Formats: sequence, structure tokens, C-alpha cells
Amino acid sequence: MTQVTDHGGGVRSIRVPIPDNPLGSTLVHLVDTDLGPVLIDTGWDDPASWDALAAGLTACGVSVAEVHGVVITHHHPDHHGLSGKVREASGAWIAMHALDTAIVRRTRENRPDRWFSYMADKLASSGAPEEHVALLREARTARLSTGLPAFAPALPDREIVPGELLDLVGRRLRAIWTPGHTPGHVCLHLEETHPAALPGNGRLFSGDHLLPRITPHIGLYEDPDDATVADPLGDYLDALERVGRLNPAEVLPAHQHAFTDAPGRVRELLAHHEDRLTGLLALLSAPLTSWQLAERMEWNRPWDQIPFASRNIAVSEAEAHVRRLVKLGRAEAVTGSDPVTYVAL
Repeated sequence: MTQVTDHGGGVRSIRVPIPDNPLGSTLVHLVDTDLGPVLIDTGWDDPASWDALAAGLTACGVSVAEVHGVVITHHHPDHHGLSGKVREASGAWIAMHALDTAIVRRTRENRPDRWFSYMADKLASSGAPEEHVALLREARTARLSTGLPAFAPALPDREIVPGELLDLVGRRLRAIWTPGHTPGHVCLHLEETHPAALPGNGRLFSGDHLLPRITPHIGLYEDPDDATVADPLGDYLDALERVGRLNPAEVLPAHQHAFTDAPGRVRELLAHHEDRLTGLLALLSAPLTSWQLAERMEWNRPWDQIPFASRNIAVSEAEAHVRRLVKLGRAEAVTGSDPVTYVAL
């Protein structure tokens, strides 16, 4: 059943399903402009998702062929997956931050077996048991899919420049760089009076950066060609504070539902991550690898019930948090440890 919500002021959202995913759906936002409708994100590349997007556009009184442009908050497939099909059907341009465009380009150019090899080595260095790493090595050899990127997402043809207004005739939509969930994640600030005159500064399309009831995954920025030790959690927390100071009247996220009181939600997320860092320090009273840390962290289900691909994500998130502790001088890597272990200071 097509689910369209009219948010007023020429902004609507279409609920596009994500197959076999607990998130359930992506909220694709449709913004009217003087040159035609523009989409913010597009949804997962799946026939049912495409049908839902097309039906949603029809319910809004437009067709896919009329889409003028596509603005992508970040490169993940539940946001960028259908962009290529939309462009093929309409000739629309696709805009994305340069850092995420670089990931799209790398995904298109790299051989899948190289990604499998890189991830297998990364997991081994994090302390993953051999039986877990072996599944990746087998997938590399057999060229099987284990949920890791092995596709050719659409290459964007426009760059979203942080701080600048997007070229949307008749609208004022400004890009806010909010790294953390991905290196090039952007929120989009609609600098217009709220149609219901809610107090605050316009509306914010927040992608996955700011969600009403869940926290986005903050993992590592994986690049086989870049040895930089990034601090994605630090990036995310800094960007959260900037969004809180923006004080939008309403937040239109890519999942769940629209909400108000962005500063309050930001405070909740900052407190959540500080509590998590404090809990990790207690766990690191003795040296642990990133894998051992992930095993002991609190997730939405017991560790032995977390599936293979989700364990990889959990280990990445554990390492992002321990990197933050190291940068803050609250933990350190144990010299000479292999795989690397960390301990609280």
C-alpha cells in the first residue's frame, strides 16, 4: 500500500520499503521546485521498492519521468539504490557530497574479491575468530555475496558543496556536512518559514544523521587505499552539536517519522554515546581486541543471535568507539599486541 505524507509547503514523503531489513523503509522526500520535482534520496534498488516509489510519485500527481533532480544524503543503498533508475527514466541529475561520490566510484571500479580480501584482513586484525574470517575468505574465492558491496551504484554528476545553496529554482535548500555515518553524509536545511508556523529555523532533511528513536550506525570509513586513522564517532558528535545549534522547527529524517525539538534529540544522542564510551572504559579494565569488545557490548539482541553481516558492522562500531577513547586520551593500544588490544588509561 502506497504511503505518502504531505508535510506542507511543497514537501511530501514516500515510504519506500527496504527488503528483509528491520528498518522497514526509507522515507524518500519530494520537494517541488519551479523546474520540477526533486527527490531527496531514492530508496533501495529492488522491484518492490521501485514500484512503491513510482506509485508514491503518482499519488503526488507526478511521474518518475518528471523528476528534475535527485539529492542524495549519503551513498548507502537504501538511499542511493534507485538513483540510477530514476535518472534513466527522467534524465534527472544526481547530486552527492564529494567524499561519498569517491566511495561510489571506488565501489564501481574495485573488484569484489579485493573488497572481500580487505575485509577479511581487517576482521582478522580486530581479533575475529578464524571460523568467522573463513566465511569471508570462502566468499572471496567463490565470488558469493555476503551482503557486502558488490554492485555498481549510479555515479553522481553534481557535487553537493557544504554551506552552499543547492541549485533548486524557487527553493532555499542549504547543504550541511554531517560526517560520521558516512564521510560525506549531508543534511539539507530548507531555509523557509515552516508551513504550520512552528517555532524554529526552517526544516531539516536529516538523512540518517538525526533519527527520532534510533541511533545511526557509526563505524569505520573503509578504504583499502587510505591508511588514515579516522575518528568517525568524533566527526559525528561534532556534527550533531552543529545541527542542534541550527534549531530547525521540524526534522524530516530518512527513517521512522518527522519530529520536532532537534536540540533535545541531539542532547539525548550525545548522552547516549557518552554513556557508551563510559561503559567501554569499564570493559577495557583489561586488554581487549575490537572483536572481544563488540562481544561484550550491549546490542539489540544477544551476541550469539547476531547474524554474520551484522557482527561485522558491530565490530566496526566497537572500533569506532575505541578510536574515540584513544583520541581523547582515555584508552590506548597495547604495544606489541597482535591482534591489537586496547586498555583503559
